[in-house]
Amino acid sequence: MTISDKAVFKYEDLISCAEGKLFGPGNAQLPMPPMLMFDKISLINKDGGTFSKGQIIAEMTLNKDEWFFDCHFQNDPIMPGCLGLDALWQMVGFYLGWLGRPGRGRALGVGEVKFFGMIVPTVKKLEYIVNIKKLITRNLTLGIADGELLADGERVYSAESLKVGLFQ
Repeated sequence: MTISDKAVFKYEDLISCAEGKLFGPGNAQLPMPPMLMFDKISLINKDGGTFSKGQIIAEMTLNKDEWFFDCHFQNDPIMPGCLGLDALWQMVGFYLGWLGRPGRGRALGVGEVKFFGMIVPTVKKLEYIVNIKKLITRNLTLGIADGELLADGERVYSAESLKVGLFQ
């Protein structure tokens, strides 16, 4: 079984990716905790999703003591929107590495981001869904995707045209 045959990645796999071991030295890596914003990839595939070009779904179990609740706004604990957005970029980069494409991932932009709610300490579970729209594999590997973040099943963010490139 090759890495691209695997459809589920546990926390230990994500840490292996953050250490540069999963896809090999010089290739896509996830950030280490606390910037790793999910603890499981529950689904990854090459032909699913809204555009039938690939989908990745990740999850994070939250507790009321998460580091970001105490430091974002004093006495107003919410998860910073930039962390959810970064998680979606992390997932696109992971997807490119999972495909076996060489290079280190870098976020290159996003089209439009919308917020429909907030992630507060009472939220128990986050679910991130990324649908690949376009994949360019010429001189540069570039992934373009749409994503959304659900908090306890309720949609709280959406992001269109997330762009991640791989650089050697």
